[in-house]
Amino acid sequence: MFQELLAKLAAELNSRKIPYMIIGGQAVLLYGEPRLTKDIDITLGIDTDRATDVLACADRLGLKILVENPNEFICSTMVLPVQDAATGIRVDFIFSYSPYEQQAIARAKQMNLAGSILRFASVEDLIIHKIIAGRPRDLEDVKGILLKNKNLDTNYILRWLKDFGIGLEKDFLGCFETILKELK
Repeated sequence: MFQELLAKLAAELNSRKIPYMIIGGQAVLLYGEPRLTKDIDITLGIDTDRATDVLACADRLGLKILVENPNEFICSTMVLPVQDAATGIRVDFIFSYSPYEQQAIARAKQMNLAGSILRFASVEDLIIHKIIAGRPRDLEDVKGILLKNKNLDTNYILRWLKDFGIGLEKDFLGCFETILKELK
């Protein structure tokens, strides 16, 4: 059910030349411990000025838009929440054109899932996203990912967590280092 929807999403985004990477629980399933996830999170490498392309993508795939005024919602939140009518699966399209997200999308890993090529966030970028989200479930995901993936570019992770920590005035770096110590 998820794989079929992911394949349809990827094909539609590719046809519209919208760069993307799958993040969140779906990427955790690839790199970390299996867990229940009820949605799909997709970071788009576009700004909100291409919202009509994403709305057209949702329409073509028969996805129900979950907000009343989608253009206004996208401009204020940088997210378009939709739901697949057939499966009830929620999909969040996340608009992002920051230098970090552009780099992360360029680093995304192409994976063959049931005959479809899908672009998943790299393991390092998934860790960065999860540390920044910072919810208990996200931090548990990071632990599972670290236990299963030993050959990480930790300098890349540390550099971005430090930069985000300075910009957002949060100790993302300390959080990551604490997790690393707990796992030793």
